[in-house]
Amino acid sequence: MPSPVYPVRVRGDLDPGLSRWMWIVKWILAIPHYVVLIFLSIAYLVVSVIAFFAILITGSYPRALFDFNVGVLRWSWRVRFYALSPLGTDRYPPFSLQSDPNYPADLEVDYPEQLNRWMVLIKWWLLAIPQYLIVVAFMGGGRNQVSLLPILMIIAAIGLLFTGAYPRGLYDFAMGVNRWTLRVRAYASLMTDDYPPFRLDQGAREPDAAAS
Repeated sequence: MPSPVYPVRVRGDLDPGLSRWMWIVKWILAIPHYVVLIFLSIAYLVVSVIAFFAILITGSYPRALFDFNVGVLRWSWRVRFYALSPLGTDRYPPFSLQSDPNYPADLEVDYPEQLNRWMVLIKWWLLAIPQYLIVVAFMGGGRNQVSLLPILMIIAAIGLLFTGAYPRGLYDFAMGVNRWTLRVRAYASLMTDDYPPFRLDQGAREPDAAAS
């Protein structure tokens, strides 16, 4: 049976012929993006608070605010894809909130015409707690915690350095973890009422896109 289509779609196409050594410096090259993302993250938080009250009162996420926050998620995903995990391209990310089908990484979230007014009170903290625990186990965040994804990224980077090849299994797994975390972030940011599936959808594209 095909997997149900989730309203958050994460794409990350692995570039062929990745440089053996650029991963060593890409996190430094991405510093201008980090600076911009600091300010965008502050705006993201403010917009999320405004959206919280808008949904509570009207049952609708204002479209302009929704598109902005999706753009911030998209921007941060491209930077992560390039410089941190899964290190899938050597192409420098664009300074843009807009979707770009020509860049290897992209993200889309279906706009919900109507949202449950009362779920906004609990879904971003209470209902999402099991998801947060899984994300922390994958990505890290606790003191003295050994986390899976950073270790696998180190293994993949060393393999790339010495062999010139990115282990495809590690790449697909890293994409699955990043896809899971982005789904959780969109849900916790009130962009959808659909609960994130407890499912590791690996690979460069969503299951429905891969099948088409």
